[in-house]
Amino acid sequence: MTSRQRTISGWGRQPVLSMDVAEPAGAADVSRLVRADGQCGVIPRGLGRAYGDSALNAGGLVATCRRLDRFRGFDAATGTLEVEAGVSFQEIIETFLPRGWFLPTTPGTKFVTVGGAIAADVHGKNHHRRRSLGQFVDSLSIVIGDGSVVTCSRDERPDLFFATLGGMGLTGIILAATLRLVPVETSRVTVEYRKTRDLDHTLENFEAHDETCEHSVGWIDCMARGPSMGRSVVMQANWTGLDELRGASRAGALALPRKLQKTVPFTPPVSLLSPLSVRVFNQVFYAIHKDGVRIVDLDTFFYPLDAVSHWNRLYGPRGFVQYQAFFPRATSRRGLRALLECVVQSGAASFLAVVKSCGEADGGLLSYLEPGHTLALDIPYRVGAVDDLCRRCDRIVLEHGGRLYLAKDALMDAATFRAMYPRLDEFLDVKRRYDPSGRFTSSQARRLAIA
Repeated sequence: MTSRQRTISGWGRQPVLSMDVAEPAGAADVSRLVRADGQCGVIPRGLGRAYGDSALNAGGLVATCRRLDRFRGFDAATGTLEVEAGVSFQEIIETFLPRGWFLPTTPGTKFVTVGGAIAADVHGKNHHRRRSLGQFVDSLSIVIGDGSVVTCSRDERPDLFFATLGGMGLTGIILAATLRLVPVETSRVTVEYRKTRDLDHTLENFEAHDETCEHSVGWIDCMARGPSMGRSVVMQANWTGLDELRGASRAGALALPRKLQKTVPFTPPVSLLSPLSVRVFNQVFYAIHKDGVRIVDLDTFFYPLDAVSHWNRLYGPRGFVQYQAFFPRATSRRGLRALLECVVQSGAASFLAVVKSCGEADGGLLSYLEPGHTLALDIPYRVGAVDDLCRRCDRIVLEHGGRLYLAKDALMDAATFRAMYPRLDEFLDVKRRYDPSGRFTSSQARRLAIA
């Protein structure tokens, strides 16, 4: 197995770095990569949907895991799936949705691998009910720092298990996982749409309906000012039952959505998402959505952006930063308002802005969410200006007891990270036990002084 030097980035296309890339085909290849000499170590990479530099390793080695792509076993009585780390969520959906099974939680794209999703401990629109993906992971097979393969779970090496959930690949390279799918009757969701006047009205909608909704999310107009600040289209949904469908729809209840995928064929010389274009888009989006209940296919609700391949190119050659901030429930109203005010005053244009409710934390040492709310913003990158804006936003998040999501981070500094993650020292102790030579490292890890 050989590696070759490549210049790659995360999904935000910022930063762009040079490193060696290898494609291991199995456990033996992965072990050899980990044992090989190299000053800058190795980090695993899935489909490259982490936004910043968490799956980059400037001057070092990246191990892409897409060739670890086998389904090992499935228990149809319990929905328990054993799968290699390079299998994508898309492949799981295409294989098991027609049988009546779906992922217990999913981020806003199905183009992620199982290994990457576990390393980021991904969450979805149902965190307030189901928590993060790690809640449904039963065991992991992982290559640790000396190149050996070990198994970990809540009962066997629990320290490694809970450090790996959300550990961004810094405890080892996941080879395979056992996780639980959930049963569904159809491939549709029944969504209730509600337009809100402002931030208070948005949060009131979450509080009033989250208990009865499996999935809850709000598109938020982050360009709105004054009394309209925080106005949203709140979408709260449950899986559609078979008895809600009629005729041909009932016959194809578990059919996969079939849509023609569009693409952005090249990177334009400048960002197409200017403040003016985003303002117009937001106004139109808010205007066309009406209050009411509709049954939609799962792609429309869970994966709207997947309908456009390479949509990240719209931001031009400088890319963008996704800033995802969590605020605990006690401070979320004030924190969200302060963060929106900061972004509006800066003139930054976020094309995608999403607010969600969050439930209980899982046991991950670098667990991101707990009861409260999270706001994700896509900000076109401009050298200096966006760095300064994110520093101001970081201070707001810290003042309100919040934290940033490592899978989206590209600009946070080490002091801010340490202040946001109180169990960091526990994580570092576990990392030292299973990776004493510091073989697992990334550009993000070095920036944040994790490795």
